[in-house]
Amino acid sequence: MRLALAAAREASQAGDVPVGAVALRGGVVLAAAGNARERRQDPTAHAELLVLRETAAALGTWRLDEVTVVVTLEPCAMCAGALVAARVARLVVGALDAKAGAAGSLYNLLCDPRLNHEVDVTYGVEADACAQLLSDFFAQRR
Repeated sequence: MRLALAAAREASQAGDVPVGAVALRGGVVLAAAGNARERRQDPTAHAELLVLRETAAALGTWRLDEVTVVVTLEPCAMCAGALVAARVARLVVGALDAKAGAAGSLYNLLCDPRLNHEVDVTYGVEADACAQLLSDFFAQRR
């Protein structure tokens, strides 16, 4: 989570909402990214999607069934759908997102038995630090 928080801080410094993600397999970091919507002017440049793309390229496969993704904020519906589509094994979440979270808060796409894959989820890792980073960012914007 420390690496994801560092990526989130970098995103914040670039003017993006401070969300960071890291992908690991067997304890080895495969990719890390922060949100880049503002920098890229791309609505899909969420940290999770950037990490999934980079991880798939590094492994040479879209099936990420041995990969753990660590993210500072609970994924939105777009990102949760991508995690399922990529067959990610595990997700570690920092702060929950009551307004847009799709991994348990508002929706639960990752553990829906009607879908073709379910992702094992761990919640609340460094939740206070992740939430504080977001709170500080939005407080500065007001």
